[in-house]
Amino acid sequence: MRLGYARVSTQDQDTHAQITTLRDAGCERIFQETASGGRWDRPELHRLLGQLRKGDVVVIWKLDRLSRSLKDLLLTLEKIEQAGAGFQSLTEAIDTATPGGRMMMQIVGSFAEFERAMLRERTKSGLDAARKNGRVGGRRPKLTLQQQKEIVALVSTGQKTGADAARLFRVHPSTVVRLLAKHRLEGPASA
Repeated sequence: MRLGYARVSTQDQDTHAQITTLRDAGCERIFQETASGGRWDRPELHRLLGQLRKGDVVVIWKLDRLSRSLKDLLLTLEKIEQAGAGFQSLTEAIDTATPGGRMMMQIVGSFAEFERAMLRERTKSGLDAARKNGRVGGRRPKLTLQQQKEIVALVSTGQKTGADAARLFRVHPSTVVRLLAKHRLEGPASA
């Protein structure tokens, strides 16, 4: 039996194109999932692997639909092999029924992992360069430096409670708690 596996990462994507391709490839049953390829807790993939019988073939549209890391990919392929089943990736034209297909599978998996590592490295490098230029990620603080000083003064002198100050400046009470904790650590000289 040919069993298909289709996966998208987010709810706003759909598996329609993958399912059409898998049906055209002769898949009798298709398992669909919305989950990150970097996560191992994918219930539909586990259902598919649990139902494999000798002679079955797991078919995917593209290699990255099955896994985003070489380690997980090889682990999944090992489970497929232990069940006596085969594996086929339609886009990369990989078929583990042949020795060449098994070798190509390992090579392609290595390149996919290398590409992800390079992307992480470029992203980290870009963030480091931005920090050196004075740009910091994340959203802007809700309170100006002056507002922070006012809150510290109001709460420290007992004129307002932390909750009252939070309501007055329209911030969450935990923001005031963090601000006061920071003030205690840095000392009154910073206020």
